[in-house]
Amino acid sequence: MQLLLLQHLSPKTQNSSLRFIINLILILSSLCIVIYLFLSLLLLLHTSNSITFSSSSSSSLSSLPSTSLDHIVFGIASNQNSWPKRKNYVKLWWRPNQMRGCVFLDDDDDNNSNKSPQNDTVLSLPPICISDDTNRFNYTYRGGLRSAIRVARVVSETVALNHSNVRWFVFGDDDTVFFPENLVKTLSKYDHELWYYVGTNSEMYIQNRYFSFDMAFGGAGFAISYPLAKVLAKVFDSCLERYPHMYGSDARIYACVSELGVGLTREPGFHQVCVYASIIIRKML
Repeated sequence: MQLLLLQHLSPKTQNSSLRFIINLILILSSLCIVIYLFLSLLLLLHTSNSITFSSSSSSSLSSLPSTSLDHIVFGIASNQNSWPKRKNYVKLWWRPNQMRGCVFLDDDDDNNSNKSPQNDTVLSLPPICISDDTNRFNYTYRGGLRSAIRVARVVSETVALNHSNVRWFVFGDDDTVFFPENLVKTLSKYDHELWYYVGTNSEMYIQNRYFSFDMAFGGAGFAISYPLAKVLAKVFDSCLERYPHMYGSDARIYACVSELGVGLTREPGFHQVCVYASIIIRKML
């Protein structure tokens, strides 16, 4: 029926209908082109603003003075028994006139005091800080040492020293040896205004498997950027209460940093030497 009606239409009517359809297609096409150009312009403006913001941010960061030892605060974990024997390790790398920080001991012993200005050894060592009491925290790892809680809290207690103009907090044990120039060069690669947890895992597979492949081992030393450390210090004690079953201090720090959504940034320069692995290899040879 429709075909019959179409056949009865005059040629003039058919031409008018065809022109109408063509005009409609042209109008719709033009409208699509206008919308496309408008959206492209908006995208171009947004990209331009993003590039401008990124450039201004980069220029503001580059205008800051480069990271130096003056921007780093050290927290060294020790105890009254090991410090007399191991302080010579710290003396190898500590620079009294350039470095800031503390060696944290578990007890105030006059023999360990770094207060006498007449002693040349004292002048070449960091000051002594006495750790806070940690008896209020539970420790349930059978056969472990509850001193792991005190060592873990070196992080929050170092932040609590309230040093100014800090970009990085660096932590290690009393037998950790830092190479200051290498440390500064490594940390300078990262934006200290962002959240960073920098270190490395153990050189021994079994330790990584037992503890974690994503944990910074304290014996190698590790670094936490200032903004992350400030936030971490505020929640650290409440976080420790959730992990009484863990063995060491490293695992507690790693767990609390992970709760803040920050993963490990691996830097092989923080090298964990595994003496146990070396002994096994020697026996095999």
